[in-house]
Amino acid sequence: MLPYLAEFLGTMMLIVLGDGVVANVNLNKSGMKGGGSVQVTLAWGLAVLIPACIFGAASGASFNPALTIALAAIGSFSWSMVPGYIVAQVAGAFVGACIVYILYLGQFDATDDPATKRGVFCTAPSIRNFGLNFISEAIGTFILVFAILGIGNVGGAGTVGVDKLFVFGIIVSIGMSLGGLTGYAINPARDFGPRLAHAILPIKGKGDSDFAYGIIPIIGPIVGALAAAFVYQAIPW
Repeated sequence: MLPYLAEFLGTMMLIVLGDGVVANVNLNKSGMKGGGSVQVTLAWGLAVLIPACIFGAASGASFNPALTIALAAIGSFSWSMVPGYIVAQVAGAFVGACIVYILYLGQFDATDDPATKRGVFCTAPSIRNFGLNFISEAIGTFILVFAILGIGNVGGAGTVGVDKLFVFGIIVSIGMSLGGLTGYAINPARDFGPRLAHAILPIKGKGDSDFAYGIIPIIGPIVGALAAAFVYQAIPW
């Protein structure tokens, strides 16, 4: 039970901090409106780092169905635990998004643009091209998973949380290099849970939740994560 609870709480915290920074810099009447992309990318890295440090020993701190599936595919994680992890991750992301909505209710009401409101919850491409959007999400997740696996080659990285700092660096690097293309979901739960919350919550003037695009940040990361895991495993380290 503890690993599933840890994944739920960790993913919830990730979304409160991650979606929270997007609300903080984009919604009207927020005290940090206009903070910009650097604040967003750094905050998303920290949003992963903090719960990873807290819950790493309890669950492995996946918080990402694509990573969970990839680890199971190469025998580093039990398939029997995959469904429970994914449910916990999506549920945590959904609850985290609801918390952000409650905290920023006044700012949501003060913001007119539906796309800005939806952007707090989930990702969207800067240029809508499903083929390239898919490739972007797949490559971003490939880098994420390959790098996470590669941390194991760094002697002593697992001591005193150094490996978690590497993950922070990976997230920030992907965001700053590829984030402008699709919003770098690189995590199906991170996008689907909040997108579902956007669809359900009574957000004033929220517009469409765009589930037509929502399949991209689900399939793209899973494909990229599986490719990374199999490539990493094939290398004779």
